[in-house]
Amino acid sequence: MEAVIPSVTEWPRPWEWLREFLKEELAPYPGREKLVARMVIAATLVMLITMTFRLPFGYQAIFALIISRETHWATMRTTVIALLALVPTAGYLIIGTIFSLGDPMLRMLWVIASLFICFLGIRIITDYTAASAFGSLVAISIPILDQHISTELKVKQTLWALGVTGLAAIIASLVALLFAGLKPGDFLMRSIAERLASVEDLLRCYATGPPVENDAAKKITRMAMLGTSTLRRNIQRSGYSPRYAEQMGIVVALVGRLVDIAASLVSLGVSVSSDERNRIETLARNIASLRADLVDGKIPHLSQSPVNGQASPTAPVLAQMERSVSLINEVFVDSKSVGAYAPALSDEGDPPQTLFVRDALTNPEHIKFALKGCLAATLCYIIYTALDWRGISTAVVTCILTALTTIGSSHQKQILRVMGALAGAAAGLAAQVFVLPSLDSITGFTLVFLVITSVAAWIATSSPRLSYFGVQFGLAFYVIHLRDFGFERSLVPGRDRVVGIMLGLFMMWLVFDQLWSAPTVVQMRKAFVSLFRQLAQLIKQPVSNSSSLNITRSYSLRETINSSFNQVRALADAVWFEFGPSREQDLALRSRILGWQSQLRMLFISGLALVKYRLRFPGFELPEPVRLARQEFEQSLAGTLDAMADRLEGKAREGTQDLEVAFARLKESVLNSDSAPAHEADNLKTLLPLSERITGLAVSLAKEIGSRGLPAYARRD
Repeated sequence: MEAVIPSVTEWPRPWEWLREFLKEELAPYPGREKLVARMVIAATLVMLITMTFRLPFGYQAIFALIISRETHWATMRTTVIALLALVPTAGYLIIGTIFSLGDPMLRMLWVIASLFICFLGIRIITDYTAASAFGSLVAISIPILDQHISTELKVKQTLWALGVTGLAAIIASLVALLFAGLKPGDFLMRSIAERLASVEDLLRCYATGPPVENDAAKKITRMAMLGTSTLRRNIQRSGYSPRYAEQMGIVVALVGRLVDIAASLVSLGVSVSSDERNRIETLARNIASLRADLVDGKIPHLSQSPVNGQASPTAPVLAQMERSVSLINEVFVDSKSVGAYAPALSDEGDPPQTLFVRDALTNPEHIKFALKGCLAATLCYIIYTALDWRGISTAVVTCILTALTTIGSSHQKQILRVMGALAGAAAGLAAQVFVLPSLDSITGFTLVFLVITSVAAWIATSSPRLSYFGVQFGLAFYVIHLRDFGFERSLVPGRDRVVGIMLGLFMMWLVFDQLWSAPTVVQMRKAFVSLFRQLAQLIKQPVSNSSSLNITRSYSLRETINSSFNQVRALADAVWFEFGPSREQDLALRSRILGWQSQLRMLFISGLALVKYRLRFPGFELPEPVRLARQEFEQSLAGTLDAMADRLEGKAREGTQDLEVAFARLKESVLNSDSAPAHEADNLKTLLPLSERITGLAVSLAKEIGSRGLPAYARRD
């Protein structure tokens, strides 16, 4: 049973939706004021130091906003990584500068190669901070290389850029220490608990009888608008072990789905019969139990068994909510306590963390992204070089900095980039014309800087659906006023920098959204279908004689699958930003895919345990007859996943019968293995319920997709 999707007339009008969207995104949440204060203080200190000591590249104060995290320990960690990244970056830039100055063609090739490496690094470097440090410094070095100054001065300016970037990171870290007080994981768990509490409050209102309290309805609507993108970003930038990060990613997705279903319950305005109130009360108590266990760092459990029953006409989404709650409970089956996954720990069998993503050499999307980004930045470089207009060299910087948050092509990103740049440039030029001429000290400029930075930081701490607007807003203002020390009296540099920013944005739009583009809903469908293909590949991937190679392949594919899950969710967020005649259909399709993705995530986490049996990890050995039956089961499961992908692409295929037959044979093989050694017999006790759960998830998902599939318009290319 799936959540009822509001009819076409129930979706909010564009301007009404935009007003509510901004209201919810800019609303305070726990810890936001503290984080904004840290970011503003850090950026202001960087500005004061660069102005006082007449240091160039003061606009790198934006790095204080980029590097700040929700907790002080995460900010410290990213600062260390950023500082370590500056050393090889400095060596690369200095050596490249020295060897490419003598020949214009060699210099051009070095620029193109550097841009490609820069964009590739943004995609494949595991740490966001290291990628942003490397990318921004490469962007700064290219205009320096083209200046008609001595080589010694070029090297000196490059080192100054590195120094100011490191200064911004250190100051952001020191300010975070002064505000220290949050415990690791508090932000993530607190946010999850807040969403679960909002659903619980709404259900208790229904359980006690009408009318539903306005506060509960407003709260659940606000949570649905906020989404889970901030939580997903928090998990990606955390130091959790891969296994725990995957589990929490599924919990976040399921909680987000639960909130969406509860919000649709409010929008439908249903009334609950007296017979259903006990069922709703049981669901509310189970949610309360899950919430308490997660906050306390315990394995989540249900306080009561869910009531078995079908959704009634008066509460069509109730069964789906019960299903989501049960899936949350199953995520941590056979896991350690939540508190056991400190950031420094790793799950058994996990390889050590690496500098690059494990699918860096196998995922072609990384190369495609690097080629597109390199093309956009190179076109900017060629244009301002051919025109001999060095003032618009900010175009290259803009291309690289905007790429730091690019997750697939979408109109959402371009809207945020363009509007943020225009707003920041307008604020910078307005201050230059109307405010700065009347100031005669650094104090007045500091007040202006505080106001602009506060606005930028507040917006930057929104969810990723809006946060980049704040970063772009602050960057445009900083580039106008902090590129060199001292107040800028002439409007020409400000004009040139704004033109450069707009040129960079135009090239990114042209390359990413026009030359290789498709409607967001089509991209979402393709990414979702690819998840089935990738998961099938993970299940049936052949085993070699090298255990290290097997583990490397497995984790490379796992990272690709995790990236695909994040991409589907990011594209789903972007669907809200697209308007047109098919908007209502796109939103309905978005809801359908997100509902299926929650189940697919559970299938993924369960399939990871099955892979350990195939790779024969210690503690996962099986008797030979069971091993052969397990292989047949895995092949049938992979075939079922491929069949679902075919069905989503409009092809008619069925595969659940083979899976159910394979599971029956596996079950028979396990039950007949009475004479297995003790250690293998223990493994059989977990294999059978695991396989049964996988079969149930796959069959249920296949039936839903088989009965509905995707509408023909969603399969357009």
